[in-house]
Amino acid sequence: MDIVKKIIEFVMDILETVTFVGSLFIVVYLFIMQPHQVKGSSMDNTFHNGEYILTNKLAYKFGSPHRGDVVVFSSPDNKDIDFIKRIIALPGEKIRIENNTIYINGKALKEQYIEGQTLTLEDAYLKEGQEEIIPNGHIFVMGDNRQRSSDSRMFGPVPTQDIIGRVFFRYFPPEKIGTIKNPFEQSLIPVRLVYQEFR
Repeated sequence: MDIVKKIIEFVMDILETVTFVGSLFIVVYLFIMQPHQVKGSSMDNTFHNGEYILTNKLAYKFGSPHRGDVVVFSSPDNKDIDFIKRIIALPGEKIRIENNTIYINGKALKEQYIEGQTLTLEDAYLKEGQEEIIPNGHIFVMGDNRQRSSDSRMFGPVPTQDIIGRVFFRYFPPEKIGTIKNPFEQSLIPVRLVYQEFR
């Protein structure tokens, strides 16, 4: 009987551990971070098809979107499909595309990460030389591979409520593991060296 009791206790301990780990995973997945697989070539050369990334689902619960953030959001046409794009313009900003250059509030946006030219189409939301103001509660997004991306140029600004999270980490392939940095963010905190003299 002692053996049976020990076996039952052992099994119950395993079940408790599995239940705890499973519950923890569900909480993390639903509220904190979520894995995604990049599909397609719209973010070349920053992200390639088949790569795996993690999105921070709390990023915009306690903060605001920033230009240059890479985000995952629900497709405007099908909420069951997720898109990955880069934030180009923020609420209240004026955007214009002219001669393959993006202008934000009249100033040219310097982009070092794009692949291909930033083109517009006649039947798209944003046409060549046309200026639009991003509505409150919306962002304007584009893929880094401009010639192979369906983005806000076509379907317009994206509601911030449709953002699933900000991409902050790539965990596959192994040679590219690491955090994802915003190319527009620069540290505003100066590095100070403090010397202390001992006598």
